[in-house]
Amino acid sequence: MKHFTSVKDVKDMEALLQTAKAVKQSPFADKNLASNKAMCLIFLNPSLRTRLSTQRAAMNLGLDTVVFDMNQGGWNLEFQDGTVMNVDKPEHVKEAAAVIGQYYDIIGIRAFAHLKNRTEDYAELVIKQFQKYAGVPVISLESPVRHPLQSLTDLITIEEHKTVEKPKIVLSWAPHPKALPQAVANSFLEWMIATGQDITLTHPKGYELDDTFTKNVKVTNDQRAAFEGADFIYTKNWSSYQDYGQVLEKGNDWMVSADKMKLTNNAKFMHCLPVRRNVIVADEVIDSEQSIVIQQAANRVVAAQAVLKTILES
Repeated sequence: MKHFTSVKDVKDMEALLQTAKAVKQSPFADKNLASNKAMCLIFLNPSLRTRLSTQRAAMNLGLDTVVFDMNQGGWNLEFQDGTVMNVDKPEHVKEAAAVIGQYYDIIGIRAFAHLKNRTEDYAELVIKQFQKYAGVPVISLESPVRHPLQSLTDLITIEEHKTVEKPKIVLSWAPHPKALPQAVANSFLEWMIATGQDITLTHPKGYELDDTFTKNVKVTNDQRAAFEGADFIYTKNWSSYQDYGQVLEKGNDWMVSADKMKLTNNAKFMHCLPVRRNVIVADEVIDSEQSIVIQQAANRVVAAQAVLKTILES
């Protein structure tokens, strides 16, 4: 595996899952694997789980890691090729990425959607330009379109907690006071389809996702019907894709409640965190034994370590 930016970079899914299982059983077995190697994590946006879990995973492999806040400590970068740089951006990614690639063996980068121009966001220019010019493996710490480390985490968590061979998994839209990207939802669906899961998507009208990510996905606007017999409920907010970046309705009746969870097959509740309590999910659900959000978050280290190990060994 050269880069890790989507499920398409995974050449052998079963091998990656087996690596994750081995990592979880013995997290320090490869503590000298990355001796004398280093990684730079670049953040253009805030992070808690992604930053800390990736750092911890690197530590477990002996991989020295530097976290660089580009907004605070770096120059304002230009990402478009062929631009006349006579305005506010003094450095081009062409040089910046190449220089960072001279200093570090792996680069991780996090760059959210701006939710203003869909074409620009979905071009994933920041990630792709670093891949083009860095000369070393690049890991997505979340792009405007995808969050593959989260999706691998989710798959690992489902594999650990499932009680039937092919559980019914539901991804449900949830209300949120702010406009959020579609990245987590897009990526989750992409990974579920790639691994042959039984996946249902439910959301209010107007919150349809890009068709690229919903092919072969069962979709319904009836949340209660979707919940019936479900084994896993994964909930996440996203803004409109068609009316790009817009919050069309608050949809407060889409919050995950204990009453809705009773429709399921004693389903496990999942969320990528951070979560707005009593907006996205009721306290009585997230604090219940059905909730596995902490176990899910703990697996962020496992997922990151499995990816780093695979890249380092290849």
